Amino acid sequence: MDTIKTEIQRHLPHAEESRRLFHGRGNTFPGYEDLVIDWFYPVVLIMLYRQRAEGWLHDLTGLLKDQLPGLKAVLLQERFLSNTPSRVLWGELPDQVDAVEDGLHYRLRLTEAQNVGFFPDMAVGRRLVRQRCAGKKVLNLFAYSCSFSVAAIAGGAERVVNLDMNRGALELGRLNHQMNGIDARRSSFLALELFRSFSKLRKLAPFDFIICDPPAAQGRSFTAERDWPKLVRRLPELLSVEGEILACLNGPKKTPGTLEQLFADLLPQALLVQHLQPGADFPEVDPDKGVSLLYYRLS
Repeated sequence: MDTIKTEIQRHLPHAEESRRLFHGRGNTFPGYEDLVIDWFYPVVLIMLYRQRAEGWLHDLTGLLKDQLPGLKAVLLQERFLSNTPSRVLWGELPDQVDAVEDGLHYRLRLTEAQNVGFFPDMAVGRRLVRQRCAGKKVLNLFAYSCSFSVAAIAGGAERVVNLDMNRGALELGRLNHQMNGIDARRSSFLALELFRSFSKLRKLAPFDFIICDPPAAQGRSFTAERDWPKLVRRLPELLSVEGEILACLNGPKKTPGTLEQLFADLLPQALLVQHLQPGADFPEVDPDKGVSLLYYRLS
């Protein structure tokens, strides 16, 4: 447990701020490639990608209790099992738990699905959006629980349109807006498939800032391998003259290099301003295999 203990001590959370405590999936800690630990006050969420002995889990729980004052529960997701609910290893899970980042709150669904509704490794993108969207009209594609929208409006965005085919996720997005005291008139929520809704989006356009954060696959409506080129090619239909784009990669189907080449070939008027990565809390042996965010501006 010494490796885990050292990392947790390096990443101790500040008050109620959420934080990645251990990021084994980046392959920088031999023997722990299967382990991710997140802190959502007052709960720790452990994600395992291979089976571990119950005795090992007991020792890990003891370590977490020792290192994290205020801890109320330890929750385990066994990602190597399909359709298996999370289970409480220790403590009592509160009725409501929020992710807290830069003073903003995002409600979590800790026991409903493997995707709890918040991605800590996208913090760098939310901060960019918050810095860049003052006074702008924003389109948030594949919005899911709308954390980018909350960040954009907190940064002064005039209006945000959130689009996702998952109605349940958008309802969670509405709640996230309400929890942060956001005027309902500044955001809208469209439960639509992207490529079937371009005519509607064109009526709402132009947008000054478009966020593209697709999953690796979303049913039959979007797969990264097949549909990123189609999406890049059609972005000009929705962008203002000097519009900005944040393109997020969070799966192995595309690397930053291949996406940069797509933009160069299909949207050459877009200038790559910045290539962002999640930062020190998310170490990666090969950065191209982790989360990457490409920030573009039309020239």
